[in-house]
Amino acid sequence: MNRRDFLKLTALTSLSVAAGFDTFTGAAFGAAPAYDLAVASGPSPSRITAAAIDALGGMKSFIQRGDIVVVKPNIGWDRTPEYAANTNPEVVSTIVRLCLEAGAKKVKVFDRPVNDPRRCYVQSGISDAVKAAGGELSFIDERKFRDVKINGSVLKSWPLYAELIEADKVINVPIAKHHGLSKLTLGMKNWMGVMGGSRASIHQKLDESLVDLSMAIKPTLVVVDAVRILTANGPQGGNLKDVKKLDTVVAGVNQVAVDAYAATLFGMKSSDLGYVRIASQKGFGPMDTAKMKIKKVTI
Repeated sequence: MNRRDFLKLTALTSLSVAAGFDTFTGAAFGAAPAYDLAVASGPSPSRITAAAIDALGGMKSFIQRGDIVVVKPNIGWDRTPEYAANTNPEVVSTIVRLCLEAGAKKVKVFDRPVNDPRRCYVQSGISDAVKAAGGELSFIDERKFRDVKINGSVLKSWPLYAELIEADKVINVPIAKHHGLSKLTLGMKNWMGVMGGSRASIHQKLDESLVDLSMAIKPTLVVVDAVRILTANGPQGGNLKDVKKLDTVVAGVNQVAVDAYAATLFGMKSSDLGYVRIASQKGFGPMDTAKMKIKKVTI
């Protein structure tokens, strides 16, 4: 299954979910991972990222030779890595490298920042990291948004970035951090970086909108950067006192399950996040972490 079939098959998504088959994840072309989630901890962001993916079967379980892959980090803010406002550059570069080693033809990295894109890409460290790993970093081109029918409870359609929709595989790589409206910004909220138009307008019904958006964009893999987490004054931060070093990466194929577990890193219950609760109630993924098969690795 590649992403070019996305628009043709969107109407089948709800049927696939109801049947327990996630159409747009790695499970669509290979055996499902032995674990629902992998959680790796240790001092090296690169090593724990690789370890988490290895625990799910390795990158070759998700990426096929010749794939065009989009890696979607959070590069929204003019902040350096220690402020935990953007995805850790070592996490991003490791994923890019692993995709290329697995045979990907091309790995594209982009985001639609809130602050000045050029400053965000450089200050985050992601520009240099992606280029060093062999990936293709680009700025969002406003001409490349395409209106996509979503038919959600709130979002009926929305312009989404064509390069993400048309890719063969998509890996979502958010940073785990506080958010004033949604409580936390994790994997499901990270998709706001590929929305066109006035994204702020979805804040009126943010949780419901995030569920609609997330069920329209199905990642092959979700890797949450919790090397440093922002515990307050998110999503931009700016005070090192709000940053906590966890040296952890969480990976999984179901974005609801990944976000549910990531909430516990902040001492929260998964049900504390409205978008996780709504998505789980709709049958899009589990939120009871006690019932998940989780592989934990310490490096």
